[in-house]
Amino acid sequence: MNTIKINRGATKMIAHRGVSGLERENTNLAFVAAGNRSYFGVETDIHVTADQNLIVIHDDTTTRVSGVELVVEQQCFADLRAIKLFDLDGTNTREDLRMPSLEEYIGICKKYEKTCILELKNPMCEDMVRQVMDRIEAMGYLQEVIFISFCFDNLVYVKNHRKEQRVQFLFKNFTEDLLRNMKAYGMDIDVYYKSLTEDLVRDLHADGFEVNCWTVDDPQVAETLVSWGVDYITTNILE
Repeated sequence: MNTIKINRGATKMIAHRGVSGLERENTNLAFVAAGNRSYFGVETDIHVTADQNLIVIHDDTTTRVSGVELVVEQQCFADLRAIKLFDLDGTNTREDLRMPSLEEYIGICKKYEKTCILELKNPMCEDMVRQVMDRIEAMGYLQEVIFISFCFDNLVYVKNHRKEQRVQFLFKNFTEDLLRNMKAYGMDIDVYYKSLTEDLVRDLHADGFEVNCWTVDDPQVAETLVSWGVDYITTNILE
């Protein structure tokens, strides 16, 4: 098993939930797999737990990745950590497949010198966003983090706390109002790749935006996007 190599040119490749084409998504194994390869960045997702801690998982429930039916944000951190996750073959016998902590994810990225692409899942209060940033800053790695979110206010809170912090707003469809609001806050773009065209990428660059696109696993599609000059491609398996 290995990644699929492409001609990526100057485009930076981001491992989506770690190398989730090779290892169970959003686990330390997936992050290490990315660390040992040529990726620029490693993307993951964090939720706030019921006891105001932070846990790495994409979904709002644990069902898909473990078979255990729990709502993530209604559970304590320790109870979520106790759950064994499915391996890619559907078994759940591996003791090392657990939901990571924020610090484990940051620590792996720091060890392998990868940029963190950190998605703040669901609306968070401003104090919690600041806590996330403070915990990463305490590890000496905040400058190597790009925050992303579908929740605009989450990224506003990031900017309130640290104006120079890099952020990318996640969305699917472009509107003029959206781009205007993003530019006002100094946000860059993380968009569904099918929403892009070559002309649009050129115009976005001319307007000062960096362009990340998700989630691209077809090599031919990826190389087309590279030819258009996208800045980042987020992928499960391409490298």
